[in-house]
Amino acid sequence: MIERDTSFLDTAQRGVYFAKKAYDGKPLPPPEQVLPLLPSPIVPHRPDWAECYRYAVQVLLKNRHSPGAGTGFVSNFVDAAFNRDIFLWDTCFMSLFCNLLHPYVPGICSLDNFYCKQFDDGEIPREMVRDTGKDFLLWVNAYDKPLYSYFHNHYGFRGLLSAGPIQWEEMYSPDLGRTPDRHPYLTLDNLNHPIAAMAEWQSYLHTGDTERLRTVFEPLYHYYEAFREHLRHASGLYVTDWASMDNSPRNRFLGLAVDTSCEMALFAQNLLDMSVILMHHGSTVPEAERRRTFLRETKEETVQAVRRHMWDEKTGFFYDLTFDLKPSGIKTAAAFWALISGAADDRMARRLCAWLEDPTSFRRTHRVPVLAADEEGYHPEGGYWAGSVWAPIDAMIVLGLKKRGFDALARKIALNHLDCLTKVFLDTGTIWENYPADSVTSGDSDHRDMVGWSGVAPIWFLLEYGVGLSADVREDAVTWRLDGILEEGCDTLGCERYWFLNRQADFLARKKDGRIQISVRTPDAFLLKIRLKDRVWPVNVNGGAELQVPVC
Repeated sequence: MIERDTSFLDTAQRGVYFAKKAYDGKPLPPPEQVLPLLPSPIVPHRPDWAECYRYAVQVLLKNRHSPGAGTGFVSNFVDAAFNRDIFLWDTCFMSLFCNLLHPYVPGICSLDNFYCKQFDDGEIPREMVRDTGKDFLLWVNAYDKPLYSYFHNHYGFRGLLSAGPIQWEEMYSPDLGRTPDRHPYLTLDNLNHPIAAMAEWQSYLHTGDTERLRTVFEPLYHYYEAFREHLRHASGLYVTDWASMDNSPRNRFLGLAVDTSCEMALFAQNLLDMSVILMHHGSTVPEAERRRTFLRETKEETVQAVRRHMWDEKTGFFYDLTFDLKPSGIKTAAAFWALISGAADDRMARRLCAWLEDPTSFRRTHRVPVLAADEEGYHPEGGYWAGSVWAPIDAMIVLGLKKRGFDALARKIALNHLDCLTKVFLDTGTIWENYPADSVTSGDSDHRDMVGWSGVAPIWFLLEYGVGLSADVREDAVTWRLDGILEEGCDTLGCERYWFLNRQADFLARKKDGRIQISVRTPDAFLLKIRLKDRVWPVNVNGGAELQVPVC
């Protein structure tokens, strides 16, 4: 066996692109101080939703941490509480609901602890030990080999690559169809799901924090370059091994991954969007025009490669590929990354959405299973990544549907996930890591109190789709979709202390005698867009007094 050498971890330059170098020592306030400051949904017709929301927030507050001495971490953070490590893609999805609890819960700033550990070539480790700040050593290129995976595809069957490092040089570098200029610091296992820019962009839309964009653009740009250097295939697609779907049947064929490839197209678009905002606010970005040209061209390269190689016109679906560009033929929810990334054109998007309404594949009792129910290996009790419903997957699907204008379908999927998760919470007293798709139970999931990314439904989906509130800095507005007030049994709907764009307001809608009355209390000024069915009422909220708006 070749001896492992991890000494480079002690000498490598880390965090050179991220301005924050040290922890500011700001203490985390105790839960009893934070709870009265957080949003409080008003859903008297669904006390079960409110109870599940309160429980999710209480668990989340227990999962806040300050950097330990000697870790090198620079910001307070929330942790998925999966084990003693912190995970990049878990944190990205957690930020989606922590944005609604900002600034009282450390959400998006949790990513600071990954940026400060970024290597000088742009690589960012996806997993680190929480209490020490050290790299998770299995995912470090301790043999100084070309790109390889520690687990290889056998991880799908919970078995280690037993043949040793002899095969590693043959696994990925030749399969890239090109030779990268240097060996990566990390293994392929540690370089997957490049979605930090997506998390930052979604946070910006809700918080309007331009200063944060200034801080994170540089590390994100170099992170993008690292993926192109180390994982880009000659076809223009991107390699993966198990893409964090540990035991998915797809792993036998990977290969070139539809999710990683689409995520890279989304990554480029997020950076382009950020650069426009920064330019508008007078910020200078190094080599701005050259970088924007590079991002536009490489995004288009990736989008065209996904459409050309991964789209199957006959079935109307995107598939993973083997290294020799043969489609796996396995329908997984990874394909729906094509919605939010723009890899699917409008016609492709409509055909993809049809699969989300197909009861034989993805529209199961609990939507949406990560593996289509009509695929070999689908597990009706969940089976981890062989059929479970996962909050991050539903979050990605809902974001994609919303971006592409399929609002009604996004709401159906979000509320279905919220309803099923809430029912299981009432039955079991906890929130689980994942759920079976064919029953409203915890199935074979064994990880309790997963808040964690499973907070997506009881916090974000409740406020945006149960209550109907969402904010967007591009419009400097809050949109209140009042579909819920029309449902049977719902006479009152709203949220106290809803936080958005560095402002806060209380929203209340009441239905009486066939009319709907809107009440808004806030010290702030903003545009409120009230949506009901096909009508929109724009209201300028000026703050300082309670606003009464008769809608209909």
